[in-house]
Amino acid sequence: MNDEVIGLCVATLGGAAIGIERQWSGHASGPDARFGGVRTFTLLGGVSGFAGIAAMRGFAVFSAILAASAAALVLLSYANASRRDLDATTEIAGLVVIAAGLVASIGHVALASAAIAVTVLLLVEKSRLHAWARGLDDAEMRAAARFAVMAVVILPLLPPGPYGPLGGIHPRELWMLVLLVSGLSFVAYVARRVVGERRGYVVAGLLGGMISSTSVTLSFARVSRDRSSDDRALALGVVAACSVMFARLLLLVVLLDPALAGAAARYLVAPCALGALLTLGGLWFSPSSQGRAPAAPGNPLQLGAAIQLAVLLQAVLFAVHVLRERWADAGVLVSGAVGGLVDTDAVALSMIRSSGVGSSSGVLAAGIAIGALSNTVFKLALGATLGGPRFRRALLLALSPIALAAAAALLLIPLDR
Repeated sequence: MNDEVIGLCVATLGGAAIGIERQWSGHASGPDARFGGVRTFTLLGGVSGFAGIAAMRGFAVFSAILAASAAALVLLSYANASRRDLDATTEIAGLVVIAAGLVASIGHVALASAAIAVTVLLLVEKSRLHAWARGLDDAEMRAAARFAVMAVVILPLLPPGPYGPLGGIHPRELWMLVLLVSGLSFVAYVARRVVGERRGYVVAGLLGGMISSTSVTLSFARVSRDRSSDDRALALGVVAACSVMFARLLLLVVLLDPALAGAAARYLVAPCALGALLTLGGLWFSPSSQGRAPAAPGNPLQLGAAIQLAVLLQAVLFAVHVLRERWADAGVLVSGAVGGLVDTDAVALSMIRSSGVGSSSGVLAAGIAIGALSNTVFKLALGATLGGPRFRRALLLALSPIALAAAAALLLIPLDR
């Protein structure tokens, strides 16, 4: 089967998938029927697929006529339906089918398939998305607006750099990294707010760990003084947060430097998997871990917090540069250990930023893992200092194996791999 046939099949089946959802949801029948159902969308996908094939074979005019005719049909349908209902979801889905069909038939099958899959998901999850949007409060909407300003207005205005010594400052790249970390934290923050405080300590720890596992540890340790009966559950929530921290670091590496991901996974997967097993085991043997959780960490999407992270990240970058020049690979590892006491995200981003400028991927991945290990040890000390007696014992028994797993990975896996 050649590429053209594959592309045409993806275009047609993609249209059918969206058409089935429109038919199933009731938008293709009855007095308020919209543009079309399964048959119309399937044919629309096929037509757009043929338009793409025509373009690839040199019939550009014929291709343009086909695609424009299909789009005009969709637009005319909306012009007619808008007299009684302004909703344009079905018509927009039709335009997505046309675009995806064209993209699939010119060879970008994966991109077209992803577009169709996301569109179907958005259509199917309509009620949940609307409920989620209604659950946002004014503070979250303002935070989202600030993020848009930081991404759309501030980022393009920043110069690329570099400026200054010690590897220099790259303002635009630095801000992009800050936006990525802030965006991930904000998504977790909104999810935590939507879930609420009554879903239990473990859920709170899991979502809180995507924002700041250190904040979760601090909050749960303080609560353990007043809720001695929930000590084991609170410790389990901290374990969940720490497990997510390892997963979060790996996600950052995968998103920003896939070439480094394999090396990082060798160090981060074991403690993350062990933490997940301990969390699941704790839930199995202690189903009472569902008490009212402490309040979520504060909204992470603040301009001041973003600037603070940018300064911290640049400081870690300078430290990595200086220590690597003085002590080579040992300096990278030392900077990871020291930086991990402050912020593991800054350590991971600094190692990713340093990729390809001296140290091997194994050393940089080990620097990230050492940062995670030092942060885990710091949280053990934090819990032991601020938590209640039973919380301290439970946290020591649950979190120590994760720290040992991280340390074992660092000791057993060669840095030059």
